[in-house]
Amino acid sequence: MNTPYYKPSGKEIQVFEHAYKNKLPFLLKGPTGTGKSRFIEFMAHQLDKKLMTIACHEETSSTDLIGRYIIKGAETVWMDGPLTKAVKEGAIIYLDEIAEARPDVIVAVHSLTDHRRELFIDKLGITVKAHPNFMLVASFNPGYQRGFKELKPSTRQRFVAISFAYPEPKIEAEILVNETNIDKDVAKKLVNIATKIRNLTELGLTETVSTRLLVDAAKLIHSGLPKRLSVHVAVVEPLTDDLEILTALKDLCDLMI
Repeated sequence: MNTPYYKPSGKEIQVFEHAYKNKLPFLLKGPTGTGKSRFIEFMAHQLDKKLMTIACHEETSSTDLIGRYIIKGAETVWMDGPLTKAVKEGAIIYLDEIAEARPDVIVAVHSLTDHRRELFIDKLGITVKAHPNFMLVASFNPGYQRGFKELKPSTRQRFVAISFAYPEPKIEAEILVNETNIDKDVAKKLVNIATKIRNLTELGLTETVSTRLLVDAAKLIHSGLPKRLSVHVAVVEPLTDDLEILTALKDLCDLMI
């Protein structure tokens, strides 16, 4: 398998390696599309470890992660969930947007995030000790979650944490060129558009332009879709449904590319 492309913006690689060495759980904080998932894929590849990713949402329960009884033929058999498999096999498990999951998920992983490093399987009445190579990684978006979607301080303090932000313009342009083979000048213009929109805080956007959206726009442009149309559909439209803001953003982008 080819190494996933990842451009570091700080000391995150060294921090992750030391967290892994010391068997410490790891928390990635930051907005959507800043490279958190790509970073974990890259690190799993670097460490030559199996990676299991769970995209958490409001219906994600501890049962989904730990396992459940299923009916197979005439009998009922237990089936391990991804978290149990990772704990037994010594894989890296990545709980993406952990704050979105139901509260029982946080409760279930608590004993894996301290000195015990063990998982209690309530339905089987057993405790499984984590394999020495097991690592728990989670991510959450502090700017997006509100109220009950926040991670409690008592949970956050169980992790080594690192904040992800949008890359510096030069690095972000480099990422676009590497990911899509787009022309450098066009990559710079796309990054300038993103920077401008990110600074328009008065628009009150829930999410702003992520590197992921820029990559999508660059792919469309590289495949031959007109530049302005590519920016409209890949960058502006996903941001909002407000017609006035959409029109203003499209006009702004048209001037910049």
